[in-house]
Amino acid sequence: MTSPTPPPPASDPVRWLSNQPYLLLSLTSFFWAGNIVLGRYVAGHMPPMTLSCIRWIGGFFILLPFAWPHLARDWPVLWARLPLMIVLSATGFALNNALAYWALQYTQALNALLIQSSGPLFVALWSLALFGVRLTFAQLAGITISLAGVLTIILNGDWMALAAIRFNKGDIMLAGALASFGLYSALMPRRPVTHQLSLIFFTTGCGALLLLPFAVWEYATGFALKFDTVTIATVIYVVAFPSALSYLFFNRGIALIGPNRAAPFFHLMPVFGSAMAILLLGEQPQLFHLIGYALVLAGIVIASRQGSAA
Repeated sequence: MTSPTPPPPASDPVRWLSNQPYLLLSLTSFFWAGNIVLGRYVAGHMPPMTLSCIRWIGGFFILLPFAWPHLARDWPVLWARLPLMIVLSATGFALNNALAYWALQYTQALNALLIQSSGPLFVALWSLALFGVRLTFAQLAGITISLAGVLTIILNGDWMALAAIRFNKGDIMLAGALASFGLYSALMPRRPVTHQLSLIFFTTGCGALLLLPFAVWEYATGFALKFDTVTIATVIYVVAFPSALSYLFFNRGIALIGPNRAAPFFHLMPVFGSAMAILLLGEQPQLFHLIGYALVLAGIVIASRQGSAA
């Protein structure tokens, strides 16, 4: 009697995950939603420029042992495209994050979530202005539907509440942060062809250097970092999840399906934010939550389907 054929070896989970763009982009939005909630919570407690700088310094050193072998091979390619790499570092890491943390010192959570919902629009506008890439009908319809779902959640199903919202300087800063990140997203398909660890390692390091003078300025003006439990917990989270992991996942997602198909995943952030409130804060789920979730997911499916051009 012959022995049974052994089962094939399990596939590499890291390799499997790296080829799941929708899961990668969903996890990215989940981590970034937590970053928004946390950023608002520590507003006034932690200097925004210093927090941004520490975020990328920490990400740089986390990635160092994994990225170094790839960076040694990819350095000539990265150096040859240095102007583009600096622009990617400035828009996706330095300017975007510093403005967002600064904005959360002034704006309300409702305003922040509303403005975050415009993220796909900035991506589409930059892609059109720079490269003539137009949204397909499916992408436009998907973004519109998912935006309707976001507003349903944020406004608690009462669309009349939209007229009562007032914007302040923090909202303008946050819009600037989204415009910056939209440019980063539109430029990502033109990035040098390197290993993703080389790219993220270079841009985190460059982003930290760009932010360092502003962090020093904050310290010189008396807004110094307080080393307490809140600070330590915040730094651990922002370094590990919305920084190192999220940008790896986001860059890979764009590489697989393109910026316009990836953009509607921005709308998952308020979905995850409201879910966090239900699970962690004991808020009761309402009918408008379910309607909003359904619209967001339907819009993402429509906009990111395989037939949509990147």
